[in-house]
Amino acid sequence: MQVVQAPYGAFIQIGKYADALMDEHGMQLMIRSLARTPQGKQALAERRYLGAVDLDALLQLPSDTLGHLYAAHMKRNGLLPPPVREPAPNDYIYLFNYVSETHDIWHIVTGSDTTKAGELQVETFSLAQFYPSRFWVALLAKNFLKIALYEIELCEELMAAVVRGWIMGRRAKSLFGIPWQELWEMPIDQIRAELNINPFLSTEIEATLAQSNLDTSISFTSETASNASSSSLTPALRIGS
Repeated sequence: MQVVQAPYGAFIQIGKYADALMDEHGMQLMIRSLARTPQGKQALAERRYLGAVDLDALLQLPSDTLGHLYAAHMKRNGLLPPPVREPAPNDYIYLFNYVSETHDIWHIVTGSDTTKAGELQVETFSLAQFYPSRFWVALLAKNFLKIALYEIELCEELMAAVVRGWIMGRRAKSLFGIPWQELWEMPIDQIRAELNINPFLSTEIEATLAQSNLDTSISFTSETASNASSSSLTPALRIGS
């Protein structure tokens, strides 16, 4: 139960089961997926990291840049920059370290805060980007169990975050392998535009996510009940490409 009780963004707890979640077959599937872009293939070949990050220096950049927003996020949440790492001996260690040190950058790029909903949103986005990944599925499964056992009253809000993260992640270009350290001075809106990331999905989807189930009800009459087998009670939700 310690794993379930851990905070929504505490993926280190899932890392305790990494050997089971990162089997050879699963790793090869994920690596083939990540290597489908030139920057992904290059990142896997070089196993490069962010390097030294000076948060105070990044805070001096214009307020709309990735670097400033990232540094402000780290300072606000009492987080330290990732350590300067030695070259990884294998893909398994590299990918785990990569996820660890870029997680907060992905928070900024996807517009996900550090609330419970924000953590679920960026985790689901990550699953869509790293698909197929047993690690991210396991993390989400742990968080769904946490919702079921302890915070069912937050189900609607958190499921909306899951939907938003998944759709954003599937629509976006691959983020894996992007040299973020070269983009600190770039405005966040430009980065999102180039990566096809829009935290606002569409008017229709956002309206659906904002609509409370408590505001709608279905009244069954004898006529509607008799026709239930031939009629649809829920309109289809179309997701634009």
